[in-house]
Amino acid sequence: MPISNQQVTAHSFLRGLYKDDYFPDHVLDLGKLILLRLCERIEAERPADPTALYALTRAATEEFNALEAEFEAAGSEIETVAREEIAGDFWFIAHAYGFTDADVEELIATREW
Repeated sequence: MPISNQQVTAHSFLRGLYKDDYFPDHVLDLGKLILLRLCERIEAERPADPTALYALTRAATEEFNALEAEFEAAGSEIETVAREEIAGDFWFIAHAYGFTDADVEELIATREW
């Protein structure tokens, strides 16, 4: 399903991390796909309230938890800069879909990074 939200299609996910050689592009590409799948799920399932949104974002957060092994295998990790960038993109997604009152910590509550 193609993403229809124009804010999302114009957004460069994980942009700050792509600029830093410490983070391998092939792993960031996987992270970007997680975020795009999250957007697709939001558009398909149309969560009615923040609680329903949190269920979707937490599932995507779990995917990032699993991605940590890919970072480590490539000599990198989800550290402070990456945590902030990833969390910022979750917050951007929530706002792009009208959830302006979403709590960023709730969006990524299941994070292990």
